[in-house]
This record gives sequence, C-alpha cells and structure tokens, in this order.
Amino acid sequence: MGKKEISILIVIFSIFWGLYSNELNNTYSTPIDGELEVYFVDVGQADAILIKNDNESMLIDAGNNEDGELLVNYFKSLNINSFKYLVGTHPHEDHIGGLDDIINNFSIDNIYLPDAITTTKTFTEVLDAIENKNMMFEVPKIGEKIILGNAVIEIIYTGTDTSDLNNTSIVLRLDYGETSFLFTGDATDKTEKLILNNNIDVDILKVGHHGSKYSTTDSFLTRTSPKYAVISVGNPNSYGHPNNETLTKLSNQGVQVHRTDEEGTILITTDGNNINITNFLNI
Repeated sequence: MGKKEISILIVIFSIFWGLYSNELNNTYSTPIDGELEVYFVDVGQADAILIKNDNESMLIDAGNNEDGELLVNYFKSLNINSFKYLVGTHPHEDHIGGLDDIINNFSIDNIYLPDAITTTKTFTEVLDAIENKNMMFEVPKIGEKIILGNAVIEIIYTGTDTSDLNNTSIVLRLDYGETSFLFTGDATDKTEKLILNNNIDVDILKVGHHGSKYSTTDSFLTRTSPKYAVISVGNPNSYGHPNNETLTKLSNQGVQVHRTDEEGTILITTDGNNINITNFLNI
C-alpha cells in the first residue's frame, strides 16, 4: 500500500472517529430542561442559598439560629418537602444556625459538612438533629461531582484548617447548560489562592465572607471573571461588610453587584443561556 492510499485511509478514519466521538458526547451530555432557580435568601448577616431544578432542591447553609423557623416556613411556601442535598459550608453559627430546623422539618437525602468539629451549642444541635434522623453527614471529596436535576455541581474545595474555620469552607461550582455559579462560603484569600488553578471561571460569584476585605483578591477575581456577584450581608452589621475595598475591586472589574441588605432575597433564574435577576424585599 502506497503513501497516498495510507493518507486517504487516515482521513477517512479521522472523519468517522469525529462522528463517533460527537455521538458519544451527545449520548452522555446532560439535557437541559426548564429553568434553574437560585435563591440567595435574605437572612441578614448570614448565608442561605436555595437551588431548585427539575423538582429537586438543594440548600447551601441555613442562616443564624433565629433564622431556622423563618427558612422552614419560606421553603414550605415554595412547596418544598425535601432536599436532595444539604450543605453546611463550615461550622460558624451564621451558616449552620438553622440547619437543625431544616433537618427536623424536611426529608433529607444527603448532608455535607467539612472535616471540622467544634464544641459550640449550635454545632452540637446540628449533630443531634442528624442523629435523630438516623443519618450521618459526609465530608465531600475535592473533585467529586453531584447531580441536581439537570445541574452538575463540583466540589472545588473543602479544608481542614480549624485554626480559621472560614478556610474549611466547602466551595462549590454549579454548571447548568452554559451558565455557571461559584459558591464560596466564607473562604478567605488563603483558600482563594489554593483554588486559582481550578475550573472557577464563572458567570455568577457568591462573594466570599459577606464581602470582607479578607476575601475576593484581585487574582481570584480576575480568574473567576464573573458577570454578576451576590453579597449576602446584613444591614446594619458590626463588621463593616461589605468592605469598600472589595466593592471597588468588583466595580473595577465591571462586575454587576447585588446585595441582600439592599435588595432582600435575590433570585437568579437561567435556562442555561439567559440569566434573569429579581429581588424580594420580604420573604
């Protein structure tokens, strides 16, 4: 067989392999159906993020202790009876305070917490609620992917640095079609540096640590390059959040900022391409 014939065979093989590869990708790609809803619930100086798609729900954090009953009533008003995933990003009261109420009042399939144990009453109440449901929590693995409806969620980071519980925060990336989110808990600049080389280029960024000056470094913001940013923060708060330095960085990058202290609960919906943002001053 001459060189010309071999070249022709290579071209033919390449064409058929390309067609076969495309068929495989189409076969195993996740279809997009309907809208993804992401609620950044206004719980003051705290975090609570509800994600809904295809009749499945996920909750990332649950506010302070006093927010538990409010969240239970709000979620029931949205006809939510169960959560496929419940995530406490890290064991600070303003993130896990209402988790026990959620566990006690809804059916829960999976509970994720970082590998960080504290002796606070708040954390103990969460563990008691888990035990009373005859459940166990899981420590997610970096790189692990979970599915919520048609959304793919990847565990970008979870730490064990108990000298600063903020840096144990579970960081998650969510992809829905061509739209992407990054949820950062209270991750500080130390965690941001560790995940710079990860897949963190997104459309929507949940700003770390309520807009603290210890998060949202220039290098992190450049790497994530979000179009929109959401800050969960209370007004007033004694920490001076969000910090003016952080707001300036976001402005300089041309990021459209939304804040729960100014807009109330913020709802972001997407069909996988288009992004819509609405707000509710009262829930």
